[in-house]
Amino acid sequence: MYIHQRKEWPNFIWDQAIIADLLAEIRYLQGRLLGQMSTLGFQLREEATLQTLTQDVLKTSEIEGEMLNTEQVRSSIAKRLGLDIGAITQTDRRVEGVVEIMLDATRHFDAPITKDRLFRWHTALFPAGKSGIQRIAVGRWRTKESSIMQVVSGPIGREKIHFEAPTYDRLKKEMAAFIKWFNTPSKIDLVIQSALAHFWFVTIHPFDDGNGRIARAISDMLLARSEQSKQRFYSMSSQIQRERNAYYHVLEHCQKGSVDITAWIEWFLNCLKHAISTSDKMLQNILIKARFWTIHTGESFNERQRSILNRLLDGFYGKLTSSKWAKLTKCSQDTALRDINDLLERHILIKDEARGRSTSYKLK
Repeated sequence: MYIHQRKEWPNFIWDQAIIADLLAEIRYLQGRLLGQMSTLGFQLREEATLQTLTQDVLKTSEIEGEMLNTEQVRSSIAKRLGLDIGAITQTDRRVEGVVEIMLDATRHFDAPITKDRLFRWHTALFPAGKSGIQRIAVGRWRTKESSIMQVVSGPIGREKIHFEAPTYDRLKKEMAAFIKWFNTPSKIDLVIQSALAHFWFVTIHPFDDGNGRIARAISDMLLARSEQSKQRFYSMSSQIQRERNAYYHVLEHCQKGSVDITAWIEWFLNCLKHAISTSDKMLQNILIKARFWTIHTGESFNERQRSILNRLLDGFYGKLTSSKWAKLTKCSQDTALRDINDLLERHILIKDEARGRSTSYKLK
């Protein structure tokens, strides 16, 4: 019996004694992080938000097996936040859709959830009306024409059914109850509400596709509300991606159990704790980047140099060669070498000591 088939559904219960200390620790970590970030200027906080949301958008899609282009995601978010990151990369509609959802959820965290808002989010996720090559119902709940919504793994003929969602004819009532709960003031801590909303929504599975991404957006919305901050300094989706196997395991365990979802809430809180803790590294990177540009205030850099230096400061993947420079900045090899030699002479870049087929460079 699935949890949504029980007569107690959706009156969830949990053991407060088990999660009380963990919740208190998370609330402390949230406050400490917000306090640390408040000492930075607005521009640096927005830079941190840009990095966090970029990871959030990339990882919430990656969890579902969809790989988005990092530069497209970063450019789309920067444009919407009004941040100058140099040349703006052209983005496709899939990227714009996920970015739109995440920003709407976190920047308008106090706005109510409505059926129309959820439908807009779903339409933004699937602008072509398709999931892959398959046409799906977009901007509406699952329909009679939708196949039975199951989470399945294994080869054809030996499939294992992990979960089966409520049938389409229950969705109107189920989602009305969820939306009413979400918009009704409660004495339940908002962090716990975030865990509940995530589990509840993904269990109903109201759409043909995109349920996980929308569930995580709703969850982030409540976390932003719990902090009363539009700026995001940690990525829950990145941490879920790191703990993906455990995520699906605990979901399946609780979706096949009673309405006591202590195990899910405990896992969610631990995942959130890890997400906040890993933000310390991001904060250090932001401070290093700020210090770099402060030291070089007044110096002249062309747009190509500024773009590559920001990439290096953000954590460039792999080795930077002149050919990569040329490709990333869309310039000739000779122009790339002139840019690089200028930075070498100014002791901003140095040659990497590692030997290889081509010379590579890194920040001094």
